[in-house]
Amino acid sequence: MFSGQGAVNYSFNQSDDLEPGDASAGAAKLSPAGFVVLSVVLGFIMTFGFLNNFIVLLLFCKYKKLRTPVNMLLLNISVSDMLVCLFGTTLSFASSIRGKWLLGRGGCSWYGFINSCFGIVSLISLVILSYDRYSTLTVYNKRGPDYRKPLLAVGGSWLYSLFWTVPPLLGWSSYGLEGAGTSCSVSWTAKTAESHAYIISLFVFCLGLPILVMIYCYSRLLWAVKQVGKIRKTAARRREYHILFMVLTTAACYLLCWMPYGVVAMMATFGPPNIISPVASVVPSLLAKSSTVINPIIYILMNKQFYRCFLDLFHCAHWSSENAKTSMPSKTTVIPLNRRVHSNTVAQISTDIGFSQYEIL
Repeated sequence: MFSGQGAVNYSFNQSDDLEPGDASAGAAKLSPAGFVVLSVVLGFIMTFGFLNNFIVLLLFCKYKKLRTPVNMLLLNISVSDMLVCLFGTTLSFASSIRGKWLLGRGGCSWYGFINSCFGIVSLISLVILSYDRYSTLTVYNKRGPDYRKPLLAVGGSWLYSLFWTVPPLLGWSSYGLEGAGTSCSVSWTAKTAESHAYIISLFVFCLGLPILVMIYCYSRLLWAVKQVGKIRKTAARRREYHILFMVLTTAACYLLCWMPYGVVAMMATFGPPNIISPVASVVPSLLAKSSTVINPIIYILMNKQFYRCFLDLFHCAHWSSENAKTSMPSKTTVIPLNRRVHSNTVAQISTDIGFSQYEIL
């Protein structure tokens, strides 16, 4: 479902004689000018998506202090996003230049599978990361860094993704042409009970539940930070505003990138034939693809560790030194479990590492 592509599907199953790139099976293709615009946007996403995630990976390799347990999830997201740019966006970019799909039926199935797989890995990692922030800040833990759980979470995200993306290769639904006929994804318009069951399951477990988990975790996180702010009115309050901005930005980008794609996909599945025009299907696909560009920017700009290493990597000595001078050592704030603070019952919150966990995306 979440290959970051369009929502109208021109399935190869409609006709054995349908040639790759022939999108005449139900709707008109984009105009020549439309393909030019699509190629330019895909080229931008492909280039900057690759470069931005490459910088994140380079920072991980160069700076040992970034290799913390929770940052393993960020590394996982960057790897999956980079793979999407390499094996997905490049192919749709080349096909958009030619105005048709170039790799045939087998290539379409492979393309739909790998892009759906990498996309779901990235999304599930974001969900696990939101839960990690929530659990880290509401459970008092004196133990040192533990890499076992993050590594299990990374492996679990890939297994979860494979669980939902392999079935179309085995006959439960299928992968086919979509959108402007230059990319492939799940066969949204297949009118069979099996296909509908798969699409509903995909929508629930790979979009609906992740959104609910993120909303719950971020809501609890903001509530917890607010309680800390009642004890430490100055520094904690400033951090609260920073966390509020960070959380809202992360959630907004998530919804902006993926919700339009999910809504249009469901309309194409359960709505009347040809309800979605090629242009209406391409726009959500580009929004979903843009997440590969946006995610690394959020990591670098909203994570102080990443930002300082980024400045150092590109030898921004002046800004790096100024940033180091203004950074203040953090204190520890603990709100005991089931104790009343200012007439409010709060959960136990530990910021033993000086709120730095708040700054990790």
